[in-house]
Amino acid sequence: MTAVSTFFKRLFGALVLLAVAFYISVAGLLMVWKSQPINNSMFMIAHRLGGGSVTQTWVEYEDIAKSAKRAAIVSEDSRFASHNGFDMEGIEAAMKKNESSGTVAAGGSTITQQLAKNLFLTSHRSYVRKGLEASITLMIEGMWDKQRILTAYLNVAEFGNGIYGIEAAAHHYFNKPASKLNRDESALLISMLTNPKYYQGHMSDKRLRNKQRIIMRRMNNAVLP
Repeated sequence: MTAVSTFFKRLFGALVLLAVAFYISVAGLLMVWKSQPINNSMFMIAHRLGGGSVTQTWVEYEDIAKSAKRAAIVSEDSRFASHNGFDMEGIEAAMKKNESSGTVAAGGSTITQQLAKNLFLTSHRSYVRKGLEASITLMIEGMWDKQRILTAYLNVAEFGNGIYGIEAAAHHYFNKPASKLNRDESALLISMLTNPKYYQGHMSDKRLRNKQRIIMRRMNNAVLP
């Protein structure tokens, strides 16, 4: 066996060990977070490392306004209650839209996929990250029920510069707890998720308000877990 082949064999073995350690860590955290509040995520860690401060307060499923849960589903993942983590119809529709526009204008990520990215990964786009996101998505769907997934998503989503979670967002923008959000407020907060740092300073933006109106029209169609 040559020195080069030995090197690559050892490198491969090290990568396998790193992958195993990573997934063991993910599984361990998912087991803990299945019943315990989540007060940190990879996105929050990255924000702190960048010199920013984080505001986030965990709230349980029943302490989040039904309108906020409905708004999240109709905006981000209309088939959330019925799929296994991947919305194949949504992915196909997004691919067709991107092909017709010639750009990556639409995505097909479900709430579970977004949660996997927020908790364990970064916003950097690559095939490796997408592969990790897919595998973690399967783990989340296998270990948590849909209520827990939606609760975690709304608690770690970014709603502005250093503002994480629906509770912190409700207090920051409306001076009230997430349990007291009305339909207009819920739709507006969920509309911000596509570009929260920008919309934080542009709350009257036409695209934001248009999306708010669309979410409000569709809200009654949401199937809650």
